Formats: sequence, structure tokens, C-alpha cells
Amino acid sequence: MFPEPSSLSAITFMSPPQRSTTQAAVIHPADVCPFLLGTLTVPGRLRRMGALMMSAAAEDDREERYMFPTPPVGGWTADDLDRIPGLPPHTELIDGGLFFTSPQTYFHMATLRLLENALLDCVPEGLVVVREMTTRLGKRDRPEPDLMVVPEKALTGPEQTWYEPRDVVLAVEVVSEDSEERDRKVKPRKYAEAGIKHFWRVEKSDGLPVVYVCELDAATDSYAAAGVHRNRLTLDVPFPVDVDLTGVR
Repeated sequence: MFPEPSSLSAITFMSPPQRSTTQAAVIHPADVCPFLLGTLTVPGRLRRMGALMMSAAAEDDREERYMFPTPPVGGWTADDLDRIPGLPPHTELIDGGLFFTSPQTYFHMATLRLLENALLDCVPEGLVVVREMTTRLGKRDRPEPDLMVVPEKALTGPEQTWYEPRDVVLAVEVVSEDSEERDRKVKPRKYAEAGIKHFWRVEKSDGLPVVYVCELDAATDSYAAAGVHRNRLTLDVPFPVDVDLTGVR
């Protein structure tokens, strides 16, 4: 039997000494949780003060090994994102750090579906709508917009996982509660600095999506507000769009 959870305390896993970032988490008796930083091998058992506390699985002499990636000095690079084993879906790389996503809400799913279907109906010939793919903004940045519109010619093959920012006609982010700071500030700033000309930030208001439309100011490499759209999204650039935002229900 495991001791009471309070007796296990918190276990902190740190990156190599050159980095100051730490990640802390509590391992509960019933499971072993993945961590962002640090390398750990857990043989299905917890050792405390020299004693072995065996799980039910360990009683059958089964040993599970969990490996967690250790970040290199300076952080991960854009190329690493395709090579790190065991990353959960939709992991993003921002400033050399890995960011995971929590389970999406119904609003996020429904809004994403509404906008994707609308864009599929109105994109001009030669453009395609993609989702769940990243854009490589730089050596240490590969964020994943919720939606992108890119030229069809930018597709390099069935194993492609990212697009160059110069090929992104439009990037769309539906703001999530667990990533508000990144969706509202960090990622838009990086999209603008990388030269992505059109960006939509989608917020929830009274259960409906509100679309904040931004266009790139090339003189400042930042976005300028081009309108806030409630109930209906009607635009002429980067191509004609007409979406009934109340259709999310």
C-alpha cells in the first residue's frame, strides 16, 4: 500500500545547470505524470528513505520505464520538434521551450470547425486551409496556429509538418484559457516579426466567437487592428470572406 499522498511531497526536476528554468510536479500514488524538463527513469516503483513502495503492477514484477527529454543548453531548436520521442500532439516550440496543450473545450472545437469550413468555402483557387501544423518562424520557434491559409504549391509532400512563414497568407488563433498570454501577445508578435501579413485572434464573448482582425504594418513589423467582428465576419482581404459567427451554436 502507498502512504498518504502528503508523505510523498513534491519532486522537482531541473534542466542542466546552464539553464535556470525548473519544473515541479507532484507524483501521486496512482500514476506517474510526464514532466517537461529533466530525465527520469522510474522502474514502476517509488523509492523513499531506502524503502521500496511497490505498485500493483510492480507486484507482478513488471517494470515500466519512463524517459523524459532533457533540454540541451540553449533550449530546443525547430528541427528538434520532429525528433523528440513521445511528445504529445500539438506540442509547440516557443523561444526554445516546449509547450503542451490541455484538452480543448467545446467552444474551441466548434469555433475552429466553423471557421475552417467557412474558409474552405471561400479560399481562392491555389490556396488551401491547413490545421494542426506548425510554422517555422526561426531557429527556436515553431508555434502551431489553429488554422493557416497557405499556397497549394507550399505543400512539399505527405510527411510535411511545418510551413515557412513567407507562405502563410493567414494565421488564426482561437484563444484558449491555458494559453491566453501566448495567443494574445507572444505568438502574434512573433507572427508579425516573421512577416505573416494577416492574423485573426478569436475570443469568446457570451458564448459566441468575436474575431479581432489584424494586418501587418511592414514599417514596424507589428500588427495594426483592422476591425472587431461580432455575429458576422465580412472581409475583402486577404480574400472575400463572409461568416455567420452565430453558427457556432
